[in-house]
Amino acid sequence: MSQKNWLGFNKTALAAAAALVAVMPAMAQTVVKDADTTADDGAPRAKEDKVRLGTITIVGSGGKLAAGQMLNEDGAKSRSTVTREAIDKDRASGNPYQALALLPGVNTFNYDATGLFGGGLTVRGFGADQMGMIINGVPVNDSGNFAVYPQEYADQENLCTQSLAQGTPDVDSPNGGATGGNITVTSCDPEDKQRFRVSQGFGQLRYTRSFVRYDTGRFFNDSAKVFVSLSHTEADKWKGAGQAKKDHLDAAFRWDLNQDNTILGSVLYNRAINNNINSISLAQIKANGYYYDFSTSFPGHLTPGAGAQDESKIAPSPAYYKLANNPFENAVVSMSGSFKLAQDTYLKVQPYLWYGFGNGGVQQTTLKENGGFLNPATNTVSASKDLNGDGDTADTIIVARGSVTRTSRPGVTTEVNSQQGNHFLKLGLWYERANHRQTQPAVTVDNSGNPASVWLNNGYITRPDGSRYQGRDWQSISTSYQLYANDAWSFADDKGLLTLGFRAPTVKRDVKNAANEGVPVDYRFEKSYSDFLPQVGVRYQLTSSQQVFLNVAKNFRAPPNFAFTGSNVNVVGQQAALAREAKAETSINTDLGYRFQTRDISLSATLFNVNFKDRQANAFDWEQQKSTYMNVGKVKTHGLELEVGSGTFKGFSAYGSLTLQKSEVQNDLSIARVNVAPTGQTPVYQQLYLPTKGNKMTLTPDMILAGSVQYTYGPFYARLKVKRTGTQQATLMNDEEVPAYWVGDVDAGYNFGNVSDWVKNVQLRLNVSNIGNASYRNPSSGTVTNAQPYSATVGGVKYTQNASTVFYYLGAPRFVSMNLSADF
Repeated sequence: MSQKNWLGFNKTALAAAAALVAVMPAMAQTVVKDADTTADDGAPRAKEDKVRLGTITIVGSGGKLAAGQMLNEDGAKSRSTVTREAIDKDRASGNPYQALALLPGVNTFNYDATGLFGGGLTVRGFGADQMGMIINGVPVNDSGNFAVYPQEYADQENLCTQSLAQGTPDVDSPNGGATGGNITVTSCDPEDKQRFRVSQGFGQLRYTRSFVRYDTGRFFNDSAKVFVSLSHTEADKWKGAGQAKKDHLDAAFRWDLNQDNTILGSVLYNRAINNNINSISLAQIKANGYYYDFSTSFPGHLTPGAGAQDESKIAPSPAYYKLANNPFENAVVSMSGSFKLAQDTYLKVQPYLWYGFGNGGVQQTTLKENGGFLNPATNTVSASKDLNGDGDTADTIIVARGSVTRTSRPGVTTEVNSQQGNHFLKLGLWYERANHRQTQPAVTVDNSGNPASVWLNNGYITRPDGSRYQGRDWQSISTSYQLYANDAWSFADDKGLLTLGFRAPTVKRDVKNAANEGVPVDYRFEKSYSDFLPQVGVRYQLTSSQQVFLNVAKNFRAPPNFAFTGSNVNVVGQQAALAREAKAETSINTDLGYRFQTRDISLSATLFNVNFKDRQANAFDWEQQKSTYMNVGKVKTHGLELEVGSGTFKGFSAYGSLTLQKSEVQNDLSIARVNVAPTGQTPVYQQLYLPTKGNKMTLTPDMILAGSVQYTYGPFYARLKVKRTGTQQATLMNDEEVPAYWVGDVDAGYNFGNVSDWVKNVQLRLNVSNIGNASYRNPSSGTVTNAQPYSATVGGVKYTQNASTVFYYLGAPRFVSMNLSADF
């Protein structure tokens, strides 16, 4: 970014913030004529959950502000929340990325309109794998690489709040991989009264969704209540052949032992089998069109016989759609207890278990019979086996091979909190031990292109000695723990709030590789990462309706487990050593904000600055002479986030958000070392860099504008949502730009009320996604260095860095669905 542009942006952002601070008091004087600014009676306000750790509850009615898209806040840092009143109007099959899409800072996209196939998200330039994802107080980021799979966790019908802490994770956030904030999703408690709800959805692309939920109502002297729900959802892909199928179970209970002691519990189980949607390049779009996807035909196997049968020559390209699957099942089980220890002093305990099993990506590949198998006796890939039964080992056969992951992840968070005068104190400890098993078996494929098992757990390809073929064989034990403490001091007759806190996370990686066809050596690496992360925040109430706040915090992300595998490991003979040890990422996040809050209008404006250090990525390693996972430098991002919501006026309510941001890469990127000595002389090496310094960070739009308008009239509602995502960069060299795009959605519904004594609350909902049928694209990854060849002369020697291909997920076309529900 040029100095001129940088200064220009700062002047614009600061001027906007100054204007807001100057204008809002005057606006307040205008609004006060029609609104009560001394109180926000009935306006929804965020409050810390008294039982669950790291979650919030709502005081007031979530639908009375911004149609459920916003809550009034009193904290000393930036946070945005979507409530049940907005979530209920979304398509029921949706996922959290879709629910959060309108919030400030959020750059998100989904692979389809239903939400069944997942999607991507960045906030302030940080990817989802750099943010904590918390479901009912449980961390659900992948314990190995911190990835998030938003379609797997919960049914939207059962959720009460979905919150985003931009920039800074909560002090009690249980994760060791969050440099960019956290997302918190919380289920609703069971209903107080007995209820049986049935819902049926249908739409284009053979979309169907069946949902049932039973609430017991209060029992056991009104101290307990339970709900259980089941759903089945399926839909075809919007391009190419294939579909998604999802079965989901949610269950929860609440047991109020007495007014001071409560236990909550929940089980979230998901089982899905999806055919993947292909990400494609600009060249593929130009040559094959917008709907280009995986192949829809399979040639069958070559007839076994004498001589070499090379099926790599007939293998479909792109891969056959039945060999590009994402089957996965997972369960999130948690229990939360709050127990009174003394006057105004409570113990919170939250044990949990996260379990997951499945695979993904493209399974289609070929195996060579000759010398393609591990010989365990010598730990070399030199063994041969006849795979097609023709009596020789000269063939190359199409098989299904994929990366299978099985994770068992128990943990517990314990906290003691106490109100001591004007101080609210908390001290807590989080502990987790994740057993992350990653293998890569191969299974047979029949003549119709069907794998022996979509889960890759049957029909195994085996070695000559009968053991299973494995393209990888890793076990990662990740032990994480974190001590945290916080003091929230209320001063000046509760006008002021000062928060002082810290997190002290430790993540220990214990990674074992068992000899396999990918790396035929046994090895083990152990490495611990820890840091001290202070947080300081202050909020001051200028008037009954106006606040200012400031927050500064340090964040941390340990390297993923794959930093100890693949090209990051040097193997010499039977010895393995790390090519380079990556350091943990850190960031310093600063928020300076202003809030104007009444029951009729609420506004929040935040100036933010992020100093991101030791960014982890694959880059050329000068010493190792290859690409390794390493720390590649710094990124600075600064900007303005604004959100505003209204109450309901003559049936109308509105919400809007604006994000203006500038990101700047602070370092050039190492790509090679070049011998500049004349031929025949002693080599003299110089390092070659890609000139990325001053460029914009990938997947960080300069501007994001979003809004919604809702109209209600009696039992009818209609809502329009619109979002503009500004231009963003697809590569670190900024040589391929992603165009800006607009997307609009329409939702409407009618409540028929009670149609009989036993059929009640009958509702019909309509959801239309991408109503303008916009075509747009988003990069599948933000790690591509250059889309165009780059040449440089070093010491008289010309070197060319070849281009890398950027692959995109394309915007799904207009999609219409309806849903009918009733209570019994």
